Amino acid sequence: MPATALAQATLWTTAPAPVRAPRNWVAVASAQHARRGCAQPGAGYMQVCHGKAAPLRRVQAGDCMAYYAPTVTMGGADRLQAFVSIGVVLPGEPYAFDMGGGFVPFRKDVAYVPAHEAPIAPLLDAFEFVDDRQRWGSKFRFGLFAISDHDMGLIAGAMGAPLVALGLG
Repeated sequence: MPATALAQATLWTTAPAPVRAPRNWVAVASAQHARRGCAQPGAGYMQVCHGKAAPLRRVQAGDCMAYYAPTVTMGGADRLQAFVSIGVVLPGEPYAFDMGGGFVPFRKDVAYVPAHEAPIAPLLDAFEFVDDRQRWGSKFRFGLFAISDHDMGLIAGAMGAPLVALGLG
């Protein structure tokens, strides 16, 4: 094999993995649970899908995420239907956290930004992810789903969150 072929093969096997552009995510939890994740300044985190690690592996450092809360309490009839927190995912893999009582969910760290809670209803007609206005809540059943920059901008604007801190401005 010629030396140039060997050098090229070596370059191909050591090439770094492509870096993807940051994505935007909506995570779903009760407001009570979502608020816990941003309650302590400098120690924010997210948990999704009842603490499963697999969905969190899709979320990468630099991604923007917003929590949507259909209710105030988990499984409650106390409808809220609002975005309750927003932030940027920090570097690191999902990690297990012992919450006691045998519940050990997986988390990812998040740098939350100052924002106020915002109802979803005024935004529904402007969202790109809403395919059918009559069934707008269907995507939320997944617990975590990706959205466009446009939609994250709408959420951030409604929440009064600083776009620059989220990498959107």
